[in-house]
Amino acid sequence: MPSRKSPSKAKRRTSHHCVIADRLPFAPHQIGHLLDETGRYDEPLDREFPFVIKLFRYTSRLHTRGATWHERLELFLPLDGPARLRMGDELVELAAGDLLVVDNLKLHHVEDFPGFDTRVIVVSFLPEFVYSLGSPSHDYAFLLPFYSKVDKHPHILRADDPLARSVGEVLGRLLECYFAREDRQFREAGCKAFLLEILYHLARQFRGSKVRKWEFVRQQERSLRLKGLFDHLSANFAERITLEDAAKLAKMSLPQFTRLFKSVAGTTFVAYVTHLRLSHSLRLLQETDRTIAEIADSAGFADQSYFDKRFKKSFGQSPRQFRERQRTAGENRPKS
Repeated sequence: MPSRKSPSKAKRRTSHHCVIADRLPFAPHQIGHLLDETGRYDEPLDREFPFVIKLFRYTSRLHTRGATWHERLELFLPLDGPARLRMGDELVELAAGDLLVVDNLKLHHVEDFPGFDTRVIVVSFLPEFVYSLGSPSHDYAFLLPFYSKVDKHPHILRADDPLARSVGEVLGRLLECYFAREDRQFREAGCKAFLLEILYHLARQFRGSKVRKWEFVRQQERSLRLKGLFDHLSANFAERITLEDAAKLAKMSLPQFTRLFKSVAGTTFVAYVTHLRLSHSLRLLQETDRTIAEIADSAGFADQSYFDKRFKKSFGQSPRQFRERQRTAGENRPKS
């Protein structure tokens, strides 16, 4: 099969990670089989090496829709063209070569737009790969870009930033090490070394959001306090649950719960539950022949008209239009 030329390869600056990436295969972004009904993206990782790099190609015609969340920390870098990510209530605009520090616990998804076509490098790892109990105390600094967004804005290293060249060179070495077919004896140690170098650069870049170690630990504890609620919603998202019910499950007062939930999830509790239900319905529209009314009911919406309204507001089209376009795209997709 002839190699595919990147859609805007001629327009992007040549960098070490781009050169390495051009030698590697990028798969269509199809991760539906790894998502549960709430959009949790749970890919098994080796506890001894909880680290993975995914190479995806996103297009308007083919990528997994719907909001996701996960416990892994993640870096997201589009190679060829622009990309748009919705994280919580915020829409993040990325250009080719921009490196985004993803708010992993917030519901997030890549948004579609006309002409969307780019390869993306996604670097994911569990926090304990970098810092855990027993680690030297200063190692927590490597994770600050993920936990210290006190300014409320996403951390993005833009492609035209002077530091981007250095980070790109390290990322290129990381790709070489991770995907090497030979000399794999030091692969895991090498990957960790290059990852730490990238995180070191990012931590220094975003030093304006520097927090003390106790503040960092407190942010982790905030997330853990809501874990039981997240697990409950994962299993019971279609059931009616009020804000007061959620606060009781989290064992907090209503004002305390409201503030904490927004700081951790990046959106309100009602919006979060709506996202879970829409993500579930989106997959049923793609993967089943159930009627739209049946899907609305199974996702926990009071009636089909309200489901249609919420779906169109989130995805810019009605459930019926979405299903028809998905079927048309499937029929026109080249057979392998």
